[in-house]
Amino acid sequence: MAALLTLLTDFGLQDIYVGSMKGVILQINSSLTVVDLTHQIPPQDITAASFALASAYPCFPDGSVHVVVVDPGVGSSRRAIAVRTAQGYLVGPDNGVFDGVLRRSPVSEAVELTEPRYWRAGTPSATFHGRDIFAPAGAHLASGVSLRELGQPVEPQTLVRLARPGCTELTCGLTGCIQYVDHFGNLITDIPGARIEGRSWSVEIAGRVAPGLRTYADASPGELLALVGSHGFVEIAVNRGNAHSLLKRGSGSRASITLSHPDVS
Repeated sequence: MAALLTLLTDFGLQDIYVGSMKGVILQINSSLTVVDLTHQIPPQDITAASFALASAYPCFPDGSVHVVVVDPGVGSSRRAIAVRTAQGYLVGPDNGVFDGVLRRSPVSEAVELTEPRYWRAGTPSATFHGRDIFAPAGAHLASGVSLRELGQPVEPQTLVRLARPGCTELTCGLTGCIQYVDHFGNLITDIPGARIEGRSWSVEIAGRVAPGLRTYADASPGELLALVGSHGFVEIAVNRGNAHSLLKRGSGSRASITLSHPDVS
């Protein structure tokens, strides 16, 4: 039986939304451990939510339940789903927020959350499915209710995935997109660090060139650099500074890597 549930939202901490979800969870099972991954995802930024979840997911014990509420389509016809992978469970809107995890962890089983017995009430709010559907469904799942009891089966191939170009090869390097901007203003791309391992490289973005280094301290204070972050992707940073503010680039912006040799295979 899982006893651990995580929460990831774009609600911030000023309002009562996160606290209300936690209250619903603890009403169902007050012995659950609830971990806040983050509630500072930029409003409605599904790509950022997908990256954040995928980065944290491997840090938790197998069987953990991860509830994600970044849901610009709340109240619409988008599906509310729960998904099982080999490592754990995902609960949230079927809008692409689970794409980052599912690229690494294939779906074992998925359901649409159609069973009102496992909602907060038979008629949920049209604007707060986090409190009324996702939080209670996650709490029941973490308390031992089987996935199939929560609703109707969903074919894994029908789950919504993010439409993004991804990392592609160039004649003398690679190109990709910024997928996340962290608290320090570091620009995290979707270019895997494994693609540049053992090579000399640099990143071009916004008309600037950032040399590929091993760590932030390898650059002088205020200097632009690129490195492979702890998440495994190439990121652009400023030592003791803010690359986001300096370059005026954010999610979806393109970045290109030049390698020391045109062979990137």
